[in-house]
Amino acid sequence: MRRIACTLGVDIGTSSSKGVLVDAGGSVIAAATVAHEVSRPRDGWVEMDGEVWWREFVVLARDLLAQIGDREDEVVITAIGVSGMGPCVLLTDADDVPVRPAILYGVDTRATAQIARMTEELGTEAIVEIGGSALTTQAGGPKVQWIADEEPDAYARARRLFMPASWLARRLTGAYVLDHQSASQMSPLYDVENERWHGPWLERFAPGIEAPQLLWAGEVAGTVTAEAAAETGLATGTPVVAGTIDAWSEAVSVGAHGEGDLMLMYGTTMFLVATGPQTLRTPSMWTTAGAFPGTRNLAGGLATSGALTGWLKDLTGADYQTLLLEAAASPAGAHGLLALPYFAGERTPILDPDARGVIAGLTLRHGRGDLYRAVLEATAFAVRHNVETMRAAGADIRRIVAVGGGTQGALWLQIVSDVTGLVQEVPRTTVGASYGAAHLAAAAIAEGGAAPVIADWNPMVTTVTPRPEAARRYDELFPHYLALYEATVPVTHALTALQRTEGTPA
Repeated sequence: MRRIACTLGVDIGTSSSKGVLVDAGGSVIAAATVAHEVSRPRDGWVEMDGEVWWREFVVLARDLLAQIGDREDEVVITAIGVSGMGPCVLLTDADDVPVRPAILYGVDTRATAQIARMTEELGTEAIVEIGGSALTTQAGGPKVQWIADEEPDAYARARRLFMPASWLARRLTGAYVLDHQSASQMSPLYDVENERWHGPWLERFAPGIEAPQLLWAGEVAGTVTAEAAAETGLATGTPVVAGTIDAWSEAVSVGAHGEGDLMLMYGTTMFLVATGPQTLRTPSMWTTAGAFPGTRNLAGGLATSGALTGWLKDLTGADYQTLLLEAAASPAGAHGLLALPYFAGERTPILDPDARGVIAGLTLRHGRGDLYRAVLEATAFAVRHNVETMRAAGADIRRIVAVGGGTQGALWLQIVSDVTGLVQEVPRTTVGASYGAAHLAAAAIAEGGAAPVIADWNPMVTTVTPRPEAARRYDELFPHYLALYEATVPVTHALTALQRTEGTPA
């Protein structure tokens, strides 16, 4: 009987949780997924019960163990990696019982009043100097303040702060930790340049909350306890790394954490992470610590991307394959349609939670294929807007790596390359953040400098190149995309206010 050493990687995502077992050569030997939905109790609110994160980890771990249970070879899990959506704010009491559902990342836009108040009190310049970024709906600090303001009874019980990865690490090992990258998105509570909590603002805006110990994503947080082993079936004493936010774990999964790299994550939302050695600051993007010591990121994110394709699929009743075929038959520009993808507000670079979706140019001749193509093109224009903003801030983008479930669709990839003018590299394995978490775990326990190289684990297999004719068409349309937002802001903001008054779901 052969002994196969592998690592377990689990990621808690927006629409599902995924787990993989990966052997020492980078091959996925087992995989499992658990679908879930977030809660949207009010316009602009996006929440999730933190206990679900642990329950789904248990389900995934037992599923994966069952898959390898019948193998002739002995499969041994040598380490565990974790990651999850973020920045999320899950506050618990002293017994680690959540005081309320977790408030999710920038798609939750409830804390606008807290953002305004904190910005007025501290000043944008000081916030950017310490925290790296101006306060937006992505920042974790205002979300903590919202709970203190709006749910004081819940906040009075709060003692600890978690995100999905750190919550799993806590339940598995008992360690109370948070990785530097995740902490840097708790702006303004973290000092990006000095890589530490900023004590005065932590005490001011998160009073009574014990600061978690800071680790880097690939550092070992602890080992599996006997209690966690009994629940999950995993072996007591198995090392668990601190982990990080899913987009950064995705970048790890494809080796896109080098200087000059840009990771483009195709998912329910879309995320961009540019890596470099310097701390770049620009008001409309997010400056963060990197996943590894000595690195800095300039990041951005769309509030919707894959969520739009799902919305259109449900609206039309057509399956994805039909919609893709019809969209491919529509030319670049979708027969004169232009869409804004701001169906849930928008994160970077416009930082406008009150933005709304727009589809302009509709005529009776347009079909659902044109609409589907226009939605794909809208996300591509948003990516271009982010990339151009990053470059204007000084980001040296030399290499684009595409990751995530959306990379399975060749049409979407091609449209993004055509719109941005950028060549995209696609790796062999696009499992995503769970795969990156497994690699972090493997590297953490490697001895004598024998850490696995991600390029060996996951080589690039596809290159997507812009098509000149389509690129010229999109170059003509991009200024109109920018102008459409500016022209419609007064109307969409008024409609957003009306939606809030009527309680329209986000």
